[in-house]
Amino acid sequence: MRLSQFLAVGCLSFFSLASHAEILTDLYQVREPVASQSPDERTQATQKALETLVLRLTGDAKAVQNPGLEAIRKDPQQIISRYGYDAGPPESLQVDFDPVSTDRALRQAGLSLWGSNRPALLGWWLNDSVDGSSLVGDGQSVAEPLRRAAQHRGLPLRLPLADLSEQLVGTAENLEGSNPAPLKEASERYGADALLAVHAREDDGQWSAKWRLWVGDQQEQGSAQAPDQAALADAVMLAVSQRLAPRYAVKPGVSTEQLLEVQGMTLPRYAQLWHLLEPFGAQLKSVDGDRIVYLVNGSAEQLRSQLGLAQLQEVPAEQVPAAAGAGQAAGAASTPTAQLRFRW
Repeated sequence: MRLSQFLAVGCLSFFSLASHAEILTDLYQVREPVASQSPDERTQATQKALETLVLRLTGDAKAVQNPGLEAIRKDPQQIISRYGYDAGPPESLQVDFDPVSTDRALRQAGLSLWGSNRPALLGWWLNDSVDGSSLVGDGQSVAEPLRRAAQHRGLPLRLPLADLSEQLVGTAENLEGSNPAPLKEASERYGADALLAVHAREDDGQWSAKWRLWVGDQQEQGSAQAPDQAALADAVMLAVSQRLAPRYAVKPGVSTEQLLEVQGMTLPRYAQLWHLLEPFGAQLKSVDGDRIVYLVNGSAEQLRSQLGLAQLQEVPAEQVPAAAGAGQAAGAASTPTAQLRFRW
């Protein structure tokens, strides 16, 4: 198929295939608790919302202090589209930031950006309190603080049903253990990209938690403390987002340009791939049958993480036909020599 034909038809069929990753539609919407609707309270909450958004988009706690954001810090209104109050509980100021002007300001400041296409987390959360031990399940009222915390930190969170069979799996031993096999097996039906295991405890009115995060074969872990369950959930989600962000956030102007080839393309997959590669400034170079080649700006590790969200598999170098490699090398005088190949 000619390139012009591919694009003309593709634009008419611009939808995504079902995949584990989720596109967060509320990524630029921030809610911050308020004690009243006074002007001073609103000003403080607006500043806090800006800090939350910058951290959500970069994964860097120091990013908001970047000198390039000084004008935004002094006047956040220039990137705010609207705001209002949410009765809650808790009562909060809802600030809707404009995605285009926000991203432009962060890029001009030279900050890394994590796009709206993010890995879906399946959260196994066990609470130990004076009332006993319970696994948090989807639909339970105790799940609401977890959902609010995940939204606040820009994470797509899914929860298990916490039925009897899952309660037998979601034990303290499995959640704190380094072997994810029992949890992964029970998590398969939920189709998530990453697995989060949290064991939270209440002691003398204070809450603490140990957490583990599995993304593929890689594991992260940490701990958190807070005065209540809602604050603990926020602390855990913040830590998790900061561990995930470096895998996906792209810093303008410093990443490596390279050619990316994807095999097994169809029109629906073209739309999905476009969403995945948007943070990497992808430029379409060629289409040959079911193969498509982009010039992208990003590290190999970030591209592998991002494409993994759509279950693409990397093609090992030894499986690339010698003739194809030689042909590309012969005509690659004006294009980057580094190249990654993936297939559906």
